[in-house]
Amino acid sequence: MSYHGRSRTKRTGGRIKHSRNKRKYEQGRYSAETELGEKTLRVINARGNTEKIRALRTDRASVTTGDGETLAATIEDVLENDADPNYARRNIITKGAIIQTDQGRARVTSRPGQDGQVNAILLD
Repeated sequence: MSYHGRSRTKRTGGRIKHSRNKRKYEQGRYSAETELGEKTLRVINARGNTEKIRALRTDRASVTTGDGETLAATIEDVLENDADPNYARRNIITKGAIIQTDQGRARVTSRPGQDGQVNAILLD
């Protein structure tokens, strides 16, 4: 897990004296790392009495074409992922990933680990 509070060091490397301890709302969670596979969702509680839907696995995407038409597509493969080259090898889908669908190549514009669905724009 990661800490989402302010760093204890300055950009120069100097230390900042903290006046309080870490808070529960500053703690992070493990990333969803949405994989290619049969659709699996997990609902988690978020701050402000809201919920987030995490896509742990998915094989469907809503693909928008250049003329504004939206089609349901099946994801076949993750071609490249700028977030981490290893994600493409492991078929992990994040925002900005290039995926191969039955409609053609597409770039993911949504955050599957945050909103539970894959939206993409067709490249070809």
